[in-house]
Amino acid sequence: MGLANDQMETEADSRDKDTFLQGIKDCVPTLLGYLSIGFAAGVVEKTAGLSIAEITLMSLLLYAGSGQFIAAGMIAMSNPISAIIFTIFFVNLRHFLLSAALAPYFRHLSPWKNMVTGSLLTDETFGVAINQLSNKKFASYRWMLGLNITAYLNWLVANIVGGFFGKWIPNPEIFGLDFALPAMFIGLLVIQISSQKRFYADIMVAVSAIIIVIGVSFFFSASAGIIIATILGSTIGVMIDKWK
Repeated sequence: MGLANDQMETEADSRDKDTFLQGIKDCVPTLLGYLSIGFAAGVVEKTAGLSIAEITLMSLLLYAGSGQFIAAGMIAMSNPISAIIFTIFFVNLRHFLLSAALAPYFRHLSPWKNMVTGSLLTDETFGVAINQLSNKKFASYRWMLGLNITAYLNWLVANIVGGFFGKWIPNPEIFGLDFALPAMFIGLLVIQISSQKRFYADIMVAVSAIIIVIGVSFFFSASAGIIIATILGSTIGVMIDKWK
């Protein structure tokens, strides 16, 4: 009886913490990254010839850092719309994997709530969510909504600001703005690794991935090297986790 009461109290405390406001708070560590990347994306989009209205619409509908950088570059090179759409589609196929990884935590929700959650999911909010939910069986819709909406609005504002100042930055590469996206992923990786008590497996996977991508790049393209390093690095991580 006492054990059951303790379990009920633990679940109640968890529900109290998983609020919309808590989701906003948990998104804070990513906000500076969103601002820098969103600003860089806005600048690149502006230099590609997009108007503020078009930048706003792209941020609202596409809402993908890598996709928007790619779209801006392809628009600047006058690529056909079909090529831009297919390229962005394949680049963002990883979102199927991200959604699949989080799906078990949201299986208690209705389909339309899952649709809202999935449509606003990004690499960054996935990183925060998977870290927060590692010791839980179910996720709070309110918490995830707070996390996603905060990131969404922050991204929109950052893009608009970047688009506004973009007319004074004709060459974004000079300021390293093209490195904004990889820099944020590195920051998220560091936060996730440092939050764990035992992170030697993460270090091993990171080092292995770096060695693999450098070695493969001597024989194949850099893109192929990244894909192969991702697959082999994940395999190494699973093997280490299984053997420890």
